[in-house]
Amino acid sequence: MSKSTLAIILGGGQGSRLAPLTESRSKPAVPIAGKYRLVDIPISNCINSQIQRMFVLTQFNSASLNQHIKNTYHFSTFSSAFVDILAAEQTPDNPRWFQGTADAVRQCMQHFLNHDFDYALILSGDQLYQMDFNEMIQAHQKSGATISIATLPVTAKEAPEFGILKTDSENWITSFIEKPAAEFLPEWTSEVSDEMKAEGKHYLASMGIYIFNRDLLIQLMGNPDTKDFGKEIIPQSIGKEKVLSYQYEGYWTDIGNIDSFFEANLGLTDELPKFNLFDNSSRVYTRTRVLPPSKITGASNFDRSIIAEGCIINSATIEHSVIGIRSRIGHGTTIFNSYLMGNDYYQNLEEIRHNIQHNIQNIGIGERCFINNTIVDKNCRIGNDVKLNGGKHLADANTPLYTVKDGIIVVKKGAVLPDGFSVQ
Repeated sequence: MSKSTLAIILGGGQGSRLAPLTESRSKPAVPIAGKYRLVDIPISNCINSQIQRMFVLTQFNSASLNQHIKNTYHFSTFSSAFVDILAAEQTPDNPRWFQGTADAVRQCMQHFLNHDFDYALILSGDQLYQMDFNEMIQAHQKSGATISIATLPVTAKEAPEFGILKTDSENWITSFIEKPAAEFLPEWTSEVSDEMKAEGKHYLASMGIYIFNRDLLIQLMGNPDTKDFGKEIIPQSIGKEKVLSYQYEGYWTDIGNIDSFFEANLGLTDELPKFNLFDNSSRVYTRTRVLPPSKITGASNFDRSIIAEGCIINSATIEHSVIGIRSRIGHGTTIFNSYLMGNDYYQNLEEIRHNIQHNIQNIGIGERCFINNTIVDKNCRIGNDVKLNGGKHLADANTPLYTVKDGIIVVKKGAVLPDGFSVQ
């Protein structure tokens, strides 16, 4: 069955709500959990579901994404498996960039049609979840649907943030409303499990995960006026096509903004995290790096934290934080509720000594720093006695070195913060 499915992963737009993390990289290339990239999530879900033919569609800042995929996903020479990047390209027939999710698929159709497939599985490149797509494909086949949509039960408080679908007793979708106002919600309840009802989740939200029959996708892509799946293709298909709701009750979050990104990463440090990295059957794949184990010296204190490989940590206090690959943390530094993405390379001892002698910041976190409610992007140089104390007391701001959004300080990639620098 997986051999009959082609996966199409949408790289998303400019990702402005995730800025400054998307200033120099596309949204699917944003680092998560200290060692992965967002795009690793849908690709890993496909591999775990034995779906091994994947296209990733992107057009903004795609260089680092290209490099990551090229260096990560290698399959046997004798296998038909692949992960290919399709960047927006201007052609004599089409001089435009992608105008939306459906337009992106339309512009790339000639590449998809070079392959045999019965079903197109369309995924987002910026969501965090673990899902066996085979179960969804089986439900699609068994029902005789032409389109299937993965749906998530949500509460009345969450519903206005989503496209909400209404279903009948056999899970066929009968109507759709985009981000309904609270007063309309009583008319939009659907049948969900008793467990979901007990949690107050009476509404079905679209997860942006679709299955299309090949022939129907070709037909729908023939209309150049439809630009987007969620806003046009799906609503216009309800009542005309057999559109199935496939209910999913596991953990799922849309990494749409800094707040949700921050919450998703720190959630990984919970004793029983909703997204389980420690699962033999749902592994998350990423680039294989030859890194040493992390080294911790001095009397350090750790609680509810994830420490990636290759770190050098000196007598620090780290609580409820994610520490990314190759992080260096100086003596007496305290890190609370923060995500350090780590570094892309090590400095050698000669360079470190030279920098110290000439008062140049080394890559990593200095001594006696205090970091709270903060995201530190890759390859930052943070001096000694730096205080970054995020929280709701801080107004939104954007400077050359850092951004504040929703009380979260985001130190920009490669930023240099001098000794004594303070945001609090």
